[in-house]
Amino acid sequence: MDDELSVRTIVALAGFAAGIIFGATANKTNFCTMGAVSDMVFMGDSKRFRAWMMTIAVAILGTQALHITGKIDVSSSIYLTSNLGWLGAILGGVMFGFGMTMAGGCGNKTLVRIGGGNLKSIVVAIIMGIFAYMTLRGLIGLARIELEKTNVDLSQTSGLETQSMVEMVARLVNAETESVRLAVTLVFAGALLVYVFKSAEFRSSPLDIAAGLIIGLLVPVGWWITGVLGFDEFEPTQLFSFTFVSPTAESIQYLMTFTGASINFGIATVGGVILGSFLMAVSTKSFHIEAFSDGSDMIRHMIGAAIMGVGGILALGCTIGQGITGMSTLAFGSVIALLSILFGALWGLKSLEEDSVLGGLKAIFSRN
Repeated sequence: MDDELSVRTIVALAGFAAGIIFGATANKTNFCTMGAVSDMVFMGDSKRFRAWMMTIAVAILGTQALHITGKIDVSSSIYLTSNLGWLGAILGGVMFGFGMTMAGGCGNKTLVRIGGGNLKSIVVAIIMGIFAYMTLRGLIGLARIELEKTNVDLSQTSGLETQSMVEMVARLVNAETESVRLAVTLVFAGALLVYVFKSAEFRSSPLDIAAGLIIGLLVPVGWWITGVLGFDEFEPTQLFSFTFVSPTAESIQYLMTFTGASINFGIATVGGVILGSFLMAVSTKSFHIEAFSDGSDMIRHMIGAAIMGVGGILALGCTIGQGITGMSTLAFGSVIALLSILFGALWGLKSLEEDSVLGGLKAIFSRN
């Protein structure tokens, strides 16, 4: 028992340290998925979007390198089961993308803003966490279970052991999965990097390049922490890396039931991100308290947070959990979730631009 506690503690401490680096980097570089999409739509500025794509490429290279060298087995992650939750990825992804536009940012950005003094983000994090837990194990969980009945078992329908795109390519070319892994990895990551560095404007933006490199590398670091540092012959740590919806929910529960709960990598990273952002904000003198501007602003953030919480669980992750960590495993479900999140974000931004969401909310509450 003492050894198990020691392993758990080491994993948590390492996760906390990695979270600090993540939070400080995201704060300093203004790394934000919703902001990246918003910049593209409203200003035609693709730098932050390319930084996001760079994180995916770096995460893929690092994660697949760990697998190829035998440090971890990515097929044991939650993203690579043979059970393809296609409808959850689509519905949850669209919900999360739409919700984050209403809440002013994704799960990662919410935690970073808390560290920077944003009181609105505390409300968003709490509501997102509560609705995420309701979807995991509470009332909304009943609907989630029904939704999972639409999942496709690839082992039964196509004989695939996982939903890995590496295995899919191997099946197409009639080769062993591991024999094509390096080639598939280089094609996916290489294509993203070509797109990223094609822009001279991005190449001249050191902060965006730093964001792409550091945050991208932190994903394989997360896999290494849980898969190598967390190795235990009797009860190994679940292979896990950065994601922020379910860990935020677990963090709220942990704070309330500390004496009967155990810390894990996800909970530790949530705390680390907040602290890292706070330290960076203080050191750069950017820390400032920010509150809701009015009632409709608060309502919009609260509804967006609730939608994010439900969507993030249905999709098995957020812009970080599926958009970077899931993508690093080259899971087909992660591609579906990522595209759905992007669609939801575009839909949300369009609705806010037309004021249809706020207009509807004002109409509803003005009648009550």
